[in-house]
Amino acid sequence: MALPDTAPLLVGLLLIFHALGAWAIVEVNMEDKVEVMAGDTAQITCMFTTDEGLGGTTIQWFYVLPNKKRQRIYNKEPMHEAAEQNTPFTDRISLNVTGTAAVLVIRDVGVKDNLEFICVIKTITPEEAEGRTKLQVFKSPTFPTIEAVERGVSVNEEDPSKIGSCSVKNGYPKPNITWYRNNMPLRITPDEVDLKSSITIESSGLYSVQSELRMKVKKEDKDAKFYCEVLYFVPGATKMTESQHINITVYYPPTEVNIWVESPKGKIKEGDTLELRCENNGNYPSSITTIKHQNSGSSVENNKMVRTNVTRLDGGVYECTFTETDNFEEISGSTKVLVNYLESAVITPKDSITVMEEEELKASCNALSSLQTDITWFKNEKLVSKGNSLSVKSATFETAGMYKCVVTVPEMEGMKTSGTLQVNVKGSPQILGPGVQEVETYETTVNLNCSARGFPAPTIMWTTSDGKNLNALQTETEDGAQSVVTFKITSSVKVFCNASNDFGSKVVEFNIKAIIYNTSTTNTTIPSTNITFINDTVQTPTKSPNIKKESKGFVIAIIIIAILLLAILGSVLYFLYKKGRICGRSGKQDFSKRKSSKDNIVVEMKSDNTEEAILLGVNGEKQQPNDQ
Repeated sequence: MALPDTAPLLVGLLLIFHALGAWAIVEVNMEDKVEVMAGDTAQITCMFTTDEGLGGTTIQWFYVLPNKKRQRIYNKEPMHEAAEQNTPFTDRISLNVTGTAAVLVIRDVGVKDNLEFICVIKTITPEEAEGRTKLQVFKSPTFPTIEAVERGVSVNEEDPSKIGSCSVKNGYPKPNITWYRNNMPLRITPDEVDLKSSITIESSGLYSVQSELRMKVKKEDKDAKFYCEVLYFVPGATKMTESQHINITVYYPPTEVNIWVESPKGKIKEGDTLELRCENNGNYPSSITTIKHQNSGSSVENNKMVRTNVTRLDGGVYECTFTETDNFEEISGSTKVLVNYLESAVITPKDSITVMEEEELKASCNALSSLQTDITWFKNEKLVSKGNSLSVKSATFETAGMYKCVVTVPEMEGMKTSGTLQVNVKGSPQILGPGVQEVETYETTVNLNCSARGFPAPTIMWTTSDGKNLNALQTETEDGAQSVVTFKITSSVKVFCNASNDFGSKVVEFNIKAIIYNTSTTNTTIPSTNITFINDTVQTPTKSPNIKKESKGFVIAIIIIAILLLAILGSVLYFLYKKGRICGRSGKQDFSKRKSSKDNIVVEMKSDNTEEAILLGVNGEKQQPNDQ
């Protein structure tokens, strides 16, 4: 190609400058590295100096290939500039030149842009200079995930067992994983701790890291917290993130076995439901727990034993045995159970005792018990004595009866037993009430009641003053006998109750006065003194005999008739008084000289339509006025 007319001049000038040693001076200054997060825009600055100025300066940018060769990506000449075609940066780069600073701008950087970039400065003279900068791209990884081993880990395993795995994805540069146990970092220790990591480079160039922890566990690890920590890099700093905490199931053999009474709480008594429980301080999946009663040999393969309605025979030693099925190692523990008891009350003499009147009564009551007891005696629900002995210096008929001995255990509520003793007092019968009892009655039939005390039970006979025997119903009572007789009376009579047994007899007399009321008299005037209201019970001097009335309706009828007659008499007298026939009024009459053909008492009947007065006798016969 032919040179322009000025070319020889320029060539000449170059030859002169070269001959004189006056070449242009070019210098380039660049940073060692530029750090940026993936997805951001990177700016790589190239500072240069030259004597020729920008007019004759050429700026070129290259990146270093893996084979150490360089690939130009941008070229700027005095008259032209452009990005090189068909490179990874063609559409993402631009060049900004300000004074002596040439800044290469790379948009949307990725981890694959971690390259070394070269800036070359050329002048018209053959002199040139270059500088290099490494572009470092960072990408934060995902949050770490941790997984614990699903099955439990035994302390008896010889080799380190897997505890869990921790993984983190899509980070750049490669993240680092560190395992912790209770905030203490774990390091590889032969035969104790083993850490295995695997690294995966994704198609995007990002790193995914997984770490597995294996270690020999101890019993203390059952409460340990395991987690992993991820260390990763960002521009100008280092960051870390922590995973969730996990714990593992640790299988370990027990060192002791405990057995205890779950219920009842406190002391145990016969009849209770006994529940025993057994636990050990180990944790082993393949094991058998057995509770056995040494006295009876009964056992259950469970950590709980229930026995209902226990007796003292259920007391004794209970043993709990823990057996590992893998190696058949056994460990056991035991406890002693005491079942408190209270036997039935034993009264001496048994069932009943018979003493003579005025003799001393003695009895005792006892009940075997494993605890201290209290003994009390009752009669008719009333406390009569405390202690195991019952003593009465001089027995009477009041002493006889049913006694109850109650034995209790103060230490345990509901622990009680009892027994009874029938006390009989021998002696001549005693009839309740006075020897002679006066009875008045309007009734024609009476009931007499006679109660007698004594042992053997008295026989009660009824007789009248005329020597007649009366049939009666006799029943035995707690302290003797009772008899009730029912008979008709027509006049006053005496009735005798005779109670007798092997030791004598007693008699009580009932003097019954029959009040006979006459309803037909020649004179209709009824004296008020003869009208007596009789209560439902016959009035007697004493409360002992019970005279029952059977015809109180008859008495009531008599009272009503008497009241009616008195009312009629009063009406007649008032009428006569108003007519002046009596008490000094006009028309005095002599009642003593005039007599009715039937009765002395008359009733005056007066018609509304006539002045004629008709006198009616009590029997209803008419009389003339002049017969008044």
